[in-house]
Amino acid sequence: MASKNSNQINVPEARQAMYNMKHEVANELGITLNQGYNGNMTSKDAGHIGGNMVKKMIEAQERQMGGQTQNQPRY
Repeated sequence: MASKNSNQINVPEARQAMYNMKHEVANELGITLNQGYNGNMTSKDAGHIGGNMVKKMIEAQERQMGGQTQNQPRY
C-alpha cells in the first residue's frame, strides 16, 4: 500500500517562500539542512524547525490583523 503525503502546499505560489522560510529557521536554530532529502534529520530537529515556522507565520498573521481598520471583522 502506497503512503500518501499529506504535507502538501495549499497555495502553490507559496512553495518557494515556504522553502526559504524552512532554511532560514533551520539556520537560526543552527540546524544543517541539505538541498533535497533530509531523512537523516532527527525528529526533534524537524519539530523545532516546523514549530518555529508556525510561530513565525502566526506572528505575521497577527501583525497583519493588527493593521486592520475598525470596520473590518476580527477573527
